[in-house]
Amino acid sequence: MKIARSMAAAAAFAFAALAGVAQAQPVKVGTIFPLSGGAGPQGQHLVQSIEAMAALINESGGVMGRKIEIVARDDESTPAVGVSRANELISAGVSVIIEGWNSPVTLAMQPVISRAGVLDITAISKADPILSGEGNPLAVRLNSSNSQDGAVIAAYIANRAKAKRVAFMTQNDAYGNGAQASIEGELKKLGHAYEKVAEEKFPFTQADFRVAITNVRAANPEVTVFINASEGLGMPAMIRQARQARLGGQVVAAVGTIAPSVIAVAGEAANGVVGADIYFPDVEPFASNPVNQRYIAKMQQMHKTTPDKFMALGAAALQVWAQAANELKTLDREAIAKRIRGGSFKDTILGEMNFAPNGQLATRHYIFTIKDRQMAVEK
Repeated sequence: MKIARSMAAAAAFAFAALAGVAQAQPVKVGTIFPLSGGAGPQGQHLVQSIEAMAALINESGGVMGRKIEIVARDDESTPAVGVSRANELISAGVSVIIEGWNSPVTLAMQPVISRAGVLDITAISKADPILSGEGNPLAVRLNSSNSQDGAVIAAYIANRAKAKRVAFMTQNDAYGNGAQASIEGELKKLGHAYEKVAEEKFPFTQADFRVAITNVRAANPEVTVFINASEGLGMPAMIRQARQARLGGQVVAAVGTIAPSVIAVAGEAANGVVGADIYFPDVEPFASNPVNQRYIAKMQQMHKTTPDKFMALGAAALQVWAQAANELKTLDREAIAKRIRGGSFKDTILGEMNFAPNGQLATRHYIFTIKDRQMAVEK
C-alpha cells in the first residue's frame, strides 16, 4: 500500500512539474516585416520596437503569467516571400502575427494566416481592402487607412493650399493607387475644382525619378503629391531629385511617408515638404503620457533610438493584443479579435485607443512642415 501511495505521489509530483514547465513556456508572437532591401531599416526598427514592448509587458507579468517571445521574419517586400514566412510562423506555433509594411504583401498573407486560425494584426499597411473581410474576416489594423489619409491631404490641398493645379507621383501598387484614388475622391466630395496636370507612376523599388520629375515640372503644378512608401530609398531620393530639378509649387507627402529617417537621408532638400501623421513622441498628447514615456525610455535603453510613428504602431499592436489576452484570460484568436474590433483600450502608448467594428483604429492626424530638418507640427 505504501508503495502504491508513493507511486501515486511521485506521479502527482511529476504531473505538477510538467504542468509547471508547460505554464512557463513562452507565448510566441510572430512578426513579418521587410528586414532587407529599401524598406529594411524601417522593418528592423519595427521589430526592435515590438521587442521593447514585449520587454515592458514581460516585466509586468507577461501574458497570463507567461513571457512573450518575438519570432521575426523578413518578407523582403515580396508577396510570395511573405506567404512563405507566414507559413513558417504558423508552423512555429505563434499565437498572433503582427505584420504589414507593404499592402500587396499583407493582402497576400491575410487569407493564409486566417485559414490557419492565427490572429493577424496589421500594423502599417494602408490599402482599404485589408479590412474588407475577404482575406481576413477578423482583421485588425492600427495605421490609418487610405480613406482616412485621403481626407486629410484633400483638405490641405483644397482649404490651405487652395491649389487648382495638382500633380501626382504615385507608387504603382495597391497602396499607392488606393491613396491617390482616395485623395481625388475626397477632393470631389469637398467640391474642390482642380485639374490633374500630371500623373507619374513608378514601382516600389524605383530610386531614379529624374524623368518623371521633369515631366511634372513641365506641367507647372501648384501642388505635387508624393506617394512613396519606400522610406529607406525611394522617398528620400524623390525629395532630393525634386529639389535638384527645382520642381515648382508645394510638395505634399502622403500621410505617414515622412519619418525622421527620410529627413536624415534627404537632408536639406526635405525642408519645406508638407506632410501629416498620427504620432509624434514629443508632441501632446503623447509627450506627457506616462505609458508612452516608459516605452520611449525602453526603446532608448534597448536600441538607443527614439521611436517614430511606425515603431509606435508596432508596439501598440502588441500592447493591445496582450491587454485583450490578459483581460479575457485566453489566447483564442476569435475571442481576442472580437474584443479589439469595436473595443476601447486605456493606458496605451497612444493614450485611449478606440477601434471601429471593422477593426480600424480611430486616429487623429497632425499636419506638419519640415523646417531645419525637423517636423514642425501645427497646433
